Amino acid sequence: MKRIRVLIADDHKLFRQGLKSLMKTREDWVEVVAEASTGREALELVEELHPDVVLMDIYMPEGDGLETTGQIRQRFPKTNVVMLTSSEEDEHLYQAVQLGAAGYLLKSLDADELFNLLEGVMHGEAAMTRAMAAKLLRGVARRSVNADRGEESLTERELVVLRLVASGASNAQIAEELCISINTVKSHLRSILEKLQLDNRTQAATYAVQHGLVSTMDNP
Repeated sequence: MKRIRVLIADDHKLFRQGLKSLMKTREDWVEVVAEASTGREALELVEELHPDVVLMDIYMPEGDGLETTGQIRQRFPKTNVVMLTSSEEDEHLYQAVQLGAAGYLLKSLDADELFNLLEGVMHGEAAMTRAMAAKLLRGVARRSVNADRGEESLTERELVVLRLVASGASNAQIAEELCISINTVKSHLRSILEKLQLDNRTQAATYAVQHGLVSTMDNP
């Protein structure tokens, strides 16, 4: 059996070391070719090494896992990206699939199941537990309904973020205002654009004003 060449991308060194040690128990068919602690480093290593699979965390500096996944899939389509994360947020799951991820796994996953799913990826299967697959299907059904509901489909937090975007606030300013990370702001923005079927934050701001979600008097 051909060995699966794996790149581990996670900003927690201890987790990377633990996962690498776990992979060594199956070194007859799994090889960890490199580790990355940032999105930028992961992209550079994929370009250099062309691994079969990237196990990608979501929360990373210098390009989060979702952003990096999109770039890898666009530039190196033969490399499979499997999200391995602690995030159970529905939006992260949907975004990962839309960006071309080959799977979405939680870090609480059993080791044997991880290896079985990795083997499946090499045969064109999705690396996803039944629970995650069910969540994805429910989300697809819900989003088909939301497509006709416009801003009614947005959560309260997404509405707040949209109003701040319309007021001209940057991602950093929104993060400070709401006491959340910039990555979380980006995640909310991606969700807003997807739900409202818009392409960028300028269109989002215009939408907010046109639909009375924010007054033009609120803009600087």
